[in-house]
Amino acid sequence: MGSLDGKVAIVTGAGQGVGQGIALALASEGAAIAVLGRTAAKLETTCGLVRERGADAEPFACDVADTDAIPGVVDAVAGRFGGVDILVNNAYSGGFGPLLEMSDEKFQRGFRTGPFAAFAFMKACHPHMKARGGGNIINLVTSAMVRWDPTTYGAYAAAKQALRSLTRTAAAEWGPDGIRANSIAPHALSPGLKRWTEAFPEAAEEFRKTIPLGYIGDCEEDIGNAVVALVQPALRYLTGATVPLDGGQAHFG
Repeated sequence: MGSLDGKVAIVTGAGQGVGQGIALALASEGAAIAVLGRTAAKLETTCGLVRERGADAEPFACDVADTDAIPGVVDAVAGRFGGVDILVNNAYSGGFGPLLEMSDEKFQRGFRTGPFAAFAFMKACHPHMKARGGGNIINLVTSAMVRWDPTTYGAYAAAKQALRSLTRTAAAEWGPDGIRANSIAPHALSPGLKRWTEAFPEAAEEFRKTIPLGYIGDCEEDIGNAVVALVQPALRYLTGATVPLDGGQAHFG
């Protein structure tokens, strides 16, 4: 018996990296997982790993930039599993680079796939969560919002700061419905970051030294398990918070 038996979780961007790690951690506690993402093969891989943990899983192809399609996807998830209890907004596809080199399209895409998509998922999940007596929303933000040098991170940080603010408002407005909303700012060895560490080992080692705990987090063990903790009844009084999961690197003071 897992602590999340009977719960249904939607995880966006779950085909790899942090999203996959969160999906697997939730599955290990018995939650059924709606695995959302753009690449069918990656979704099937994650579903297979979830089923190996003994949990139910179903892939749902979804480009979060298409916000008009999101309510239909959520309804399909609820129809397949009987409801929705947990929403993890992890997917993001935006631009990085100096502001003067940033195209309007890339800047706007960060907002479409970040706060705009999360907003659509949150609104679509609300009635399903309320009908089941409450639920949990976890939105992924970033320590780039408080980075000591925001150079090249401006567009990313702006989109995530908007999502952080949205999360706090949902916590305030939907608390009476039993819905908690929190943000996490994770730092983990995703496929992209792993490629960077392998390509630039000296720079990666200098970066690692800026993390007080001394290592880059694991997608499941450090990030996924923290999400499991956040959605547990033991933390029922925590909502509207931003939880750094970065080994102590960032200062959110």
